[in-house]
Amino acid sequence: MTTIKFWKPYQVLTHFEGHDDEGRETLSNYIDVASVRVAGRLDYDSEGLMILTDDGNLNHMLTHPKYFHPRTYWAQIEDIPNEAALEKLRQGVVIKGYQTRPARIERMDEPDLPPRNPPIRHRENIPAPWISLTLTEGKNRQVRRMTAAVGYPTLRLHRASIGPITLDGLELGTWKHLSEKEMKMLRKSIQHAQRFTR
Repeated sequence: MTTIKFWKPYQVLTHFEGHDDEGRETLSNYIDVASVRVAGRLDYDSEGLMILTDDGNLNHMLTHPKYFHPRTYWAQIEDIPNEAALEKLRQGVVIKGYQTRPARIERMDEPDLPPRNPPIRHRENIPAPWISLTLTEGKNRQVRRMTAAVGYPTLRLHRASIGPITLDGLELGTWKHLSEKEMKMLRKSIQHAQRFTR
């Protein structure tokens, strides 16, 4: 079985076909392992960690919402959020008729990330702080819709971890096989998440 991690750049489509009709990059521009498939989406305009595997069972465990598998995002948002907005995110908000699960939400300092190209829009009088969000589900564009629902649109979104797996050892646009230690940690994390399904 093959399982890899990849640091997805901004504006890369998460499938393996070549350039699309608009000339946008895909995973095939970065990854030359034909057998693996994406374990969990990451939007075209988002960045950060992806796991890809040819293990169908592992893929299912990482992506099916019933397993409550955690993933952490760093979101740069428009303006400084008040505590009431953060608490709403923690408790869950309604997006497109769906109540999101409770999440771990924290303020954070600006992370040490490569500059985005192009950079986010800059407004002289409106700050753009960062928050950390740990979710146990992955609805389409969920983080962006959550922060918008409480009045703080997401300007830049970076996935920092999937369970215990992080971007350690990677640079932007590179990938590597998960180490034996990482695979053990990932399996242990999945077993822990499975307890929520019983």
